[in-house]
Amino acid sequence: MSEQLVSAIAEMREEEAIQLVRDMLDKGVKPMAILDAARQAMDIIGQRYEQGIYFLPELMMAGEIMGQIAEILKPKLAESPEVKRLGRVLIGTVQGDIHDIGKNIVTFMLDANGFEVLDLGVDVPPQKFVEAVRDFQPQVVGLSGFLTLAYDSMRATIQALEAAGLRDKVKVMIGGGSVDEHVRAYTGADAYGRDAVTGVSLAKKWVGAQ
Repeated sequence: MSEQLVSAIAEMREEEAIQLVRDMLDKGVKPMAILDAARQAMDIIGQRYEQGIYFLPELMMAGEIMGQIAEILKPKLAESPEVKRLGRVLIGTVQGDIHDIGKNIVTFMLDANGFEVLDLGVDVPPQKFVEAVRDFQPQVVGLSGFLTLAYDSMRATIQALEAAGLRDKVKVMIGGGSVDEHVRAYTGADAYGRDAVTGVSLAKKWVGAQ
């Protein structure tokens, strides 16, 4: 059934994918095994996007399917002893930007890889990030933004963390749109993630899990 699920997600067969997840849970398949199949599907979707086979609409569709699967699995994951949390990641789309497809995929992938994730949503002001870092105490903060105006918000958020005396307590990664090394340097982030897989890899490295 795992192979069927990988195929259903990768081919954007939404209803079939959701039904398969429910059937697998009913048959006693562990949530982490389902997440692993979803991760494999996302890898395929990512490759097809890079090859020019899939485009933004497909990525958005994939994000929607993943969101639904995540909602079904979250209660099961919470009660599952097999999930050993690697660390905490705070994530959100910065002020002035409401794009969330990329952020949602990264959130899902981090969750699937064993992180406890707090997603602040979209259009998040710097002060809200500061308060959440104080309360949630993550090791990693992810700032997402698709629009170029988001770069100033990313920079302002990192400066707010600095002003609050919290900057040296967290590693900050940025991602979305045309984020590159130049933008990373401008914002003062520790690194940028080209895609969700890179984001997970960075988080794992920073918490000493790889």
